[in-house]
Amino acid sequence: MQLTRIVDLSRTVGPRTQAFPGDRAPSVERSATVPVEGFNSSAVHMSSHSGTHVDAPFHFLDGGQRLEDLPLERFTGPAVVVDATGLPDRAPVTAADLEPWRNRFVPGAAVLVRTGWDGHYGTPRYFDHPYLDASAARLLAESGVRCVGVDSPSPDSTPHGPHAPGDWAAHSVLLGAGAVIVENLRGLERVDFADPLFMALPIRLSGGDGAPVRAVAARLD
Repeated sequence: MQLTRIVDLSRTVGPRTQAFPGDRAPSVERSATVPVEGFNSSAVHMSSHSGTHVDAPFHFLDGGQRLEDLPLERFTGPAVVVDATGLPDRAPVTAADLEPWRNRFVPGAAVLVRTGWDGHYGTPRYFDHPYLDASAARLLAESGVRCVGVDSPSPDSTPHGPHAPGDWAAHSVLLGAGAVIVENLRGLERVDFADPLFMALPIRLSGGDGAPVRAVAARLD
């Protein structure tokens, strides 16, 4: 078996990274230079949910697993790319919308929901994305799927103001089932080959509720 192609599905992390409303944008500052210290080094300041990143159950559940508690298998698996493009702003993606791919929702699979909203990244409209409703989240969780990715800032609707209590249905259902959620994916249309392998490994952040990842889809022949 040979790896013949890798598709990068990740956002660059830096000052131009679009932050979730209320979160801080990353900053990267030079902390050492070759002329002075003899080497280049940078100080990086960012949220654990900057750029393309993964949410651990602890993100929403005080008793949930943290990043370092999760097996690496949770962040990788055969990818199932769901086509949910063409939806209007803030439209729900329902269980009925996922039905054509239902027989591929199995334990170990990574389900990646393509809405096309990555095309609005860097604009205010990026936060008016489609989202998974409770029925879709339950279908994935009950099928044994433990890795779900979206090409938007959240599987839930992004609020103009604070979310009401209990109004995070997708996060609550998926993280409550022990799944991880990968947000801010890009370029899912480029995963145009059969049997892709998805990988989104986070740094081993102590007590981590989430962390940036380098998300890729790989072709193995």
